Amino acid sequence: MTTSDPQGVTPEDLTPEGAGPEPAGADQGAGAAGGNAGTPPQGGSPKHTYYEGGAGASAEPGGDDEYDHAPDRDEAPSQHEGAALAEEDTMAATLLADLQRLQAEYVNYKKRVDRDRDVIRHAAVGGVVESLLPVLDDIHSAREAGALEEGPFAAIAEKLESILGRFGVERLGEKGEEFDPTVHEALMHVEAELPEEATGTTVVQVIQPGYRIGERLVRAARVSVADPA
Repeated sequence: MTTSDPQGVTPEDLTPEGAGPEPAGADQGAGAAGGNAGTPPQGGSPKHTYYEGGAGASAEPGGDDEYDHAPDRDEAPSQHEGAALAEEDTMAATLLADLQRLQAEYVNYKKRVDRDRDVIRHAAVGGVVESLLPVLDDIHSAREAGALEEGPFAAIAEKLESILGRFGVERLGEKGEEFDPTVHEALMHVEAELPEEATGTTVVQVIQPGYRIGERLVRAARVSVADPA
């Protein structure tokens, strides 16, 4: 019978089966590796080389930051920039439409003001002509009677009619012209010998001349008319 003695166990008895002896120099190699952790093995090449970046550089090797690559200047605008450009185009189109509308309104306003100015001017001149109608009728009657052949009164009549002409006053009604109901008022219908070229009712006598300012008829010419035979 064999008795086991704990004190008789040797290191060889505790070595796992199949494990070989530790190679010589392993501790020295580990120590050398620990002391030069940042130095690549002599004769070998490192897989990666990292350089210390400036402020804001990535703390991890291979990380993305502003020093890792240069921006691509040819890359397409971002979605935000495209939206901003579209908004600016829309604003420009809106401002252009507003400007065109204001210009059209100004043109219409100017036309309306010019038209109203002419209407007011013609109304004012027409009021003066209406007040002068008795005087103008006397001048016409004196001319028909031959009293305005010469003399100071003839000169005054010519000056008055010339001044009215500068204000756009037009005298209506001439003997021998065809009757026009828009500018003539027939007070008498008589029988008279008319020129051979007359084909319709013709004015044979102007009793009172008419006057017109632009498109405004102050008074129609009062005439006598005759029909062709």
